[in-house]
Amino acid sequence: MTEKPQGAEPGDDSAAEEAVVKAAEEAAAAGSDDDVATAKRELAERTGDLQRLQAEYQNYRKRVERDRLTVREIAVSNILESLIPVLDDIGRAREHGEVTGGFKSVAESLETVVAKLGLQQFGKEGEPFDPTMHEALMHSYSSDVTEDTCVQILQPGYRIGERIIRPAMVAVAEPQPGTQTTSAPDAESGKSAKSADSDEADGGADS
Repeated sequence: MTEKPQGAEPGDDSAAEEAVVKAAEEAAAAGSDDDVATAKRELAERTGDLQRLQAEYQNYRKRVERDRLTVREIAVSNILESLIPVLDDIGRAREHGEVTGGFKSVAESLETVVAKLGLQQFGKEGEPFDPTMHEALMHSYSSDVTEDTCVQILQPGYRIGERIIRPAMVAVAEPQPGTQTTSAPDAESGKSAKSADSDEADGGADS
């Protein structure tokens, strides 16, 4: 039979055991808190990595889609640009009344298709001359215009969206020299005459 240490009180063994168990539980709790903190930190790091990968993938998809659209636009533009001389021939034939019968149906079908692909014709008589859209092949002066005006469309222009494929070839009429400057002296002379009349009236009243 094991003897208890001299001077030990009854129940001392159970108190010691309780202290040991409590210390072990505290150590385990402390270790558990450290594990949780480590797990949370690793989870945040992995979440950040995943978010960066997702952002890079989305940027890659957008870049690929943008490049694909650019390649398509270039291909369509090249095809439409090669068809412009054919459209010019159709336009000249139409001016001479030669677009009839089966040729008329083919011409209209072609014009419909290129329009659906985004090719737009521009250039109308009477519109202001715009050097970014028109190319002037002929110049003249006219008293009927107040600014540089397209008075004849020699060849229509074509564009796809905002990009000019070919500028419109036009004849431009400029305002007649002197037509815009003569009105100013006339107005000044009119003002002077009115001023003189007013001065005469004031002089008559004073007398």
